[in-house]
Amino acid sequence: MTTITATDIEAVTAQLGRAPRGMREVASRCPSGHPNVVQTSPRLPDGTPFPTLYYLTCPRLASRIGTLEASGLMREMTERLEQDEELAARYLRAHESYLAERNAIESLGTEVSAGGMPGRVKCLHVHVGHSLAVGPGVNPFGDEALALLGDWWTGTDCA
Repeated sequence: MTTITATDIEAVTAQLGRAPRGMREVASRCPSGHPNVVQTSPRLPDGTPFPTLYYLTCPRLASRIGTLEASGLMREMTERLEQDEELAARYLRAHESYLAERNAIESLGTEVSAGGMPGRVKCLHVHVGHSLAVGPGVNPFGDEALALLGDWWTGTDCA
């Protein structure tokens, strides 16, 4: 695990508009060096379960993902799961990977991961965060959404 710096905490606080909760590390950074995904503890400091292991913090990226969600993309992705056995198998592996990563930190005693996995696509923010944190090839819908977003970080400083 990498050390969280005061600068990282300040950046994430500015991005979220509040202090981050349960932040373990910066899991991904945008090309400008700012955090865009943090890894969170499976339980918040007060003991509340927090299943979103990779929490997307970049407001620009979150906004662009929200636009994808509003387009009906998640419904289309879920329909494809029902029709494409290979895609469904890859998505199941993403779910299993997510659970294994979270359980390696602390098990919540559940087979529920995040973002609707493995049966539907419920939150693209989770899937994009997963793809950015672990790299391409693990979460097919996170990878697909990132490809649709293109160079989301260009234009102005994202902090």
